Amino acid sequence: MLEAAKRQFTQHGFEAASIDAIAESSGVSKVTIYSYFPTKAALFQASITHRVNETFGEEGGVDWEHLDPQHPAQALTQIGRGFVALMRSPDIVRHHRSLFGAIGQDPAAAQNFFAAGPQQLTAAVARYLAAADAVRALSVPDPHMAANQFLSLFLGLGHIRALLGLALPTRREDEALVRANVELALRAFAPHPARGRRRTAR
Repeated sequence: MLEAAKRQFTQHGFEAASIDAIAESSGVSKVTIYSYFPTKAALFQASITHRVNETFGEEGGVDWEHLDPQHPAQALTQIGRGFVALMRSPDIVRHHRSLFGAIGQDPAAAQNFFAAGPQQLTAAVARYLAAADAVRALSVPDPHMAANQFLSLFLGLGHIRALLGLALPTRREDEALVRANVELALRAFAPHPARGRRRTAR
């Protein structure tokens, strides 16, 4: 169902996507779909979550459960590569375009996309940064803000070009972007040498 839904939403956008077509493509009835997903917006959110996990999860190169808090350079590189791959995927680009083009027409679809995509990813990165802060590999007073800042570094010209239907950055350009953003984050969140030390009495 989720694969069929992903194809339908990608090809036709949220508004024009047909539950009947999704049911026919997946070989189940509409009743079965609605027993799992009570609304089209809920099915849309599930399809986005499935797509995010497929590209940004372990299959896409980010093993969240085993990212080592002691090695933030390696972990942030994995996260950066996964996020770039997700932002460059044609279906995610189309979803962005269709939702931005229909702002205000279907708030539920926009909210579900936000919850399944940006909100979920930012929370996952924040959990990693909090873990790295806890072992003093990084200094991150506000993990959620730091996660938002880190992911936002990837939404520059390359992302704008994708949304406008222009030529996408090359793999070499994206890899250079990942390296530069990771280096910037490591400098910004570098642990303070004296952090956690007790002041000695004079």
